[in-house]
Amino acid sequence: MSGRLLPRIPASWILLACIGLLALNLRGPFVAVAPVVGPMQAELSFSPVLLGLLTSIPVLCFSLAAPLASLAARRFGAEVAVTLTILGVLAGVLLRSAAGPALVVVGTVMIGLAITVGNIAVPLIIRRDFSPWRQGTAMGIYTAALNIGSFLTSVTVAPLAGWAGWRVALASVAILAVVAILAWTLAVGPRRAFLVCAEESGGAKLAPAAGSRWITFGLTAGFGGQAFSYYGVTAWLPTYLHDELGMSAAEAGAASSIFQILAIVGGLGVPLAAKYRSTTTVAVTLGLLWTAVPVGLLLLPQLWWLWSVCGGIAQGGGITVIFIAVIKVARNQASAGRMSATVQGLGYCLAAAAPPLVGFVHDLSGSWTPALLVILASVLTFLFSTALTVRKVSRDG
Repeated sequence: MSGRLLPRIPASWILLACIGLLALNLRGPFVAVAPVVGPMQAELSFSPVLLGLLTSIPVLCFSLAAPLASLAARRFGAEVAVTLTILGVLAGVLLRSAAGPALVVVGTVMIGLAITVGNIAVPLIIRRDFSPWRQGTAMGIYTAALNIGSFLTSVTVAPLAGWAGWRVALASVAILAVVAILAWTLAVGPRRAFLVCAEESGGAKLAPAAGSRWITFGLTAGFGGQAFSYYGVTAWLPTYLHDELGMSAAEAGAASSIFQILAIVGGLGVPLAAKYRSTTTVAVTLGLLWTAVPVGLLLLPQLWWLWSVCGGIAQGGGITVIFIAVIKVARNQASAGRMSATVQGLGYCLAAAAPPLVGFVHDLSGSWTPALLVILASVLTFLFSTALTVRKVSRDG
């Protein structure tokens, strides 16, 4: 960013607060559907396949629209990209909750596309507006807030739907978007929030860093393993707990929430741990914690709570480590946007395949053992790809 714009950058704590508020809107809107699928199906006569698409469409958008989101962040500027994210989420949430079956799908697509822009824009802002020694903290707050948003939505939508109906419950998610857009406009000013200004590349065009293609490949494989594991466990852990331990649906859902909420510890803990240990050591530790989930459920399923704690910390910290590496290795804003789009685009493509593939393997075998081995393979991909790539990034840096 050029020197003439530096005085206009909001104080770092205000920017951190805005990033946190924004992140609350980047996962909650699409997890909000799961608690109200019953009443939605009864009123809209959706097939089970279409109901499933309401939760998988945003993930597909994260993959397929990532290159366009990167282009939008560069052409419009990161500030406007964040504004488009919040307004898109707001419009999509309201459309999904107030319209008929066709527009419910349209609103869901709008939410997915808007969040995709935010997925790309936020790391760019963190890279540009925070000093290198504070980027990890900012990224940790961002990823922690992603999971806080998911958790808050999951625990509030169902009770609200029972009191006021599923449409009001889904529309309530818009409150966070309204708060976020007001805070963002006040923080950066209406002009920067709404006036298109192409993102600067950071000076003269730089040659790609040595080995950057291999680093991008390694981070993509690591993110793919992380995302596949996360969505696979999220989709099937309640069913596993019901089948193997006899939990009721309510008990299994509450138990699996441990996996979600402990991600906050991982997101905030990674920057702190990195002050005392190498990033490679942190990445290996997270990979081993991830490995405990499928291995633990295979060998000692009665300790599901311990494996959920390990997996929650790992999944919150894993995404933090990968994004810190992306913003560290990129030579300028343009390359950071392209690398982030590649890592997220291909990684989320694998993530979208996780729930149906894990379910297919389970149905085909009639056992959870092969399904958990699939999760183990993806976790090991995360462990080795991320650890080796982060080690190279740290050495080259």
